[in-house]
Amino acid sequence: MVPAAWTGNGCARGSGKAGRACHIALALLALMAAFLSIACLPAWSAEPVKVLDYKMAGDASHMRVVINFDREPEPKWLLLRSPHRLVIDLPDVALALKPEDVKPRGLISSVRYGALGDGVSRLILTPKGPFNVEKIEVLQNEDGSSYRMVADIAAASEREFDAALAIQAETTASTTTAKTDRVGKLALPGDRPFTIVIDPGHGGIDGGAEGLNGTVEKEITLAFSNELKAKLEADGRYKVVLTREGDDFLRLDDRVRIARQNEADLFISIHADTIRLKGIRGATVYTVSDKASDADAQALADRENLSDKLAGVDVVEENHEVADILVDLIRRETHGFSARFARSVVGQLSPTVGMINNPHRSAGFRVLKAPDVPSVLIELGYLSNAKDEEQLRSAEWREKAATSIAKAVSAFVVERGTTGG
Repeated sequence: MVPAAWTGNGCARGSGKAGRACHIALALLALMAAFLSIACLPAWSAEPVKVLDYKMAGDASHMRVVINFDREPEPKWLLLRSPHRLVIDLPDVALALKPEDVKPRGLISSVRYGALGDGVSRLILTPKGPFNVEKIEVLQNEDGSSYRMVADIAAASEREFDAALAIQAETTASTTTAKTDRVGKLALPGDRPFTIVIDPGHGGIDGGAEGLNGTVEKEITLAFSNELKAKLEADGRYKVVLTREGDDFLRLDDRVRIARQNEADLFISIHADTIRLKGIRGATVYTVSDKASDADAQALADRENLSDKLAGVDVVEENHEVADILVDLIRRETHGFSARFARSVVGQLSPTVGMINNPHRSAGFRVLKAPDVPSVLIELGYLSNAKDEEQLRSAEWREKAATSIAKAVSAFVVERGTTGG
């Protein structure tokens, strides 16, 4: 039993040695209580945080990594180059993952993980080239007893990656966000040239449409893209990049990734399709939309969007919901730019090459869905029409059409009030 003089106000009433003894006794009791409370903690508090599952979803432009834990983790992360990597350190975490869950996909070319020592696990994600970290956050799950870490990354340019590294150098790896303002990109900074990415449709195992006389779409699109590239480069104001320079197969989302990693200010996808009505001929310019402008546009988009599946690629449609109003505003602004350029192309092509009725159309083309890159798909003509096929095989006709599109690019740049530099 503790003497009354030692409890409550008893110590305060004590004096001399008795008072000091009272206070010492209370201090000892407090230490004993603290020790007992620690000893009575659940046994799992001394165990590492466990991974419940690991998931990756997305495509070659955007990827989301989600890891569920039984308790709250405290991740720290940093960027590395040569190659470009995202390193996530997880203190007090036992990082046990299933091989099938970490299989590379989309933007991620490899996943590595292991123990660093002192209870720290490390996860290393290697994307296909430069990237931005849009966010890394830890959230409590709805069940209240577990947590998830969400990491969103997106394909970006070397300039943007270097900017993120510079931010990282000025801060600590645990606090840097390495976010890039995409609106600033649309304003086109004067320290780089106006960049155009030309996408020769199809390639490799995906030959595309075939003409009445054996003309293969992938060959026509590459020949024309090279012609257009030469015309644009001769102007001297632009940087021009081809998504493919040979007979190579590219996933649709990889074409978008190439555009974003080159900071494209304009993306032009070149095609030459077929149609069941042999009498229809002429060029068409398409922009992206959730709802197709007409049944023919929808049918064409459906065929082009099947390109990956026809080449044996497993395609999983991701529902990329707009996460914030900034992205939505950028997407709307980009659609406006795309429509303006489409009108410019129609205006330049109409006097020089044949156009179909209502030459500016729209549908849900996957290859045009970069939210921050004005994009159009140009159908040069129909290989199902003998006259169109003959024109598409003509170097003279391709030169004339390329000249018209190059003029449309120039008009578009002037309209935006910039010439690069």
